[in-house]
Amino acid sequence: MDNVLAILLAGGAGERLFPLTRNTAKPAVPFGGLYRIIDFTLSNCVNSGLRRILCLTQYKSLELARHLREGWNLFAGEMGEYIEVIPPMQRIHSNWYLGTADAVYQNLESVTVDRPEYVLVLAGDQIYKMDYREMFARHRVHRADVTVATLQVPREDAFRFGVMQIEDKTHRITGFTEKPENGVPPGAPSDITTVNASMGIYVFNTGVLIDALNEDAGCAESSHDFGRDILPRLIPRRRVLAYEFRDLNRKKVLYWRDIGTIDAYYEANMDLVNVNPEFNLYDQSWPLRTRMPQAPPAKFVFAQEGRRMGVATDSIVAPGVIVSGGRVHRSVLSPGVRVNSYCDVQESILLNGVNIGRYCRVRRAILDVGVSLPEGTIVGEDSGRDHAAGWHVTEGGVTVVSGNHAG
Repeated sequence: MDNVLAILLAGGAGERLFPLTRNTAKPAVPFGGLYRIIDFTLSNCVNSGLRRILCLTQYKSLELARHLREGWNLFAGEMGEYIEVIPPMQRIHSNWYLGTADAVYQNLESVTVDRPEYVLVLAGDQIYKMDYREMFARHRVHRADVTVATLQVPREDAFRFGVMQIEDKTHRITGFTEKPENGVPPGAPSDITTVNASMGIYVFNTGVLIDALNEDAGCAESSHDFGRDILPRLIPRRRVLAYEFRDLNRKKVLYWRDIGTIDAYYEANMDLVNVNPEFNLYDQSWPLRTRMPQAPPAKFVFAQEGRRMGVATDSIVAPGVIVSGGRVHRSVLSPGVRVNSYCDVQESILLNGVNIGRYCRVRRAILDVGVSLPEGTIVGEDSGRDHAAGWHVTEGGVTVVSGNHAG
């Protein structure tokens, strides 16, 4: 993989994850108690032998840059390895990034300086396990110009994806429709139940990528997006192949999540607390790396008979957590969380530094970084009351308490 450059697109504002993205970019949002969302794509890169990575940032990137600097400084510069965080510099024109393709176009100088033979374009906001070496092997053997990672999704979910027509024998992509409204791409049977969806993972021969981006930059009608513009333009002219996603999660069902909404974020976290979680954090053959907090071990205190007992069941508990006489069930507790006496927390996600005052009750809620609940606060039991308190309640009934509305 020495001739491959990976580019992570990590500049998304993540509007649908608001208010969790009020102060930080979507890839830097905490996930699973200890991680940030971007850690999963980065772990895939390192485990696949990719050691040259450009991370393109834009929206509120300070926390993301700090996380990468402090948690991912494992590359040997003297060996030509690096992870380079590149903010928008308006190097080519005076606009911020106009789309995913424009983000790469504005950084072509950084792409070409090491003369990579191939470029791997990745999203920094997905949860999955994938060995990119297998995708590259297919790309090279079949002499593709572009290879797109794909997976099967139900037709009713097709409106969220780029959808492709693929020749069965050659795996050549013959058509690409970005987010079809009726779930059926042009030319496909109307009775299909699943469609071929793009994962937003692309392998390009570097010369093909450069030519495509230069052409796109001169097109006034373009939205400068890989899915909407670059791929549809390349498919009739170049050899664009599909690579079917092979999951390394070692479960019965393929696991790939684009955490685009609060409800999706909540469900993906809740997946982790199951006895047999859908996503495996504990596979030592495919380690998941992150910035480890300098914090003491988690502590559970007060084991008295009756209501006062510090206990967490069916939960993920990160370092630095103190459960002091409260009860926690089926929840995710991030570093530095404190749950005080006589609290009852169930099916909730408590992000870094949350403090739950005495006698609080929390149900199906997400408490944002640094939230402090006053004594006796009730969250998640009455959506009307939660709305009146200024908290955000999702369509799925999950209450989000952000730092600006902690009571």
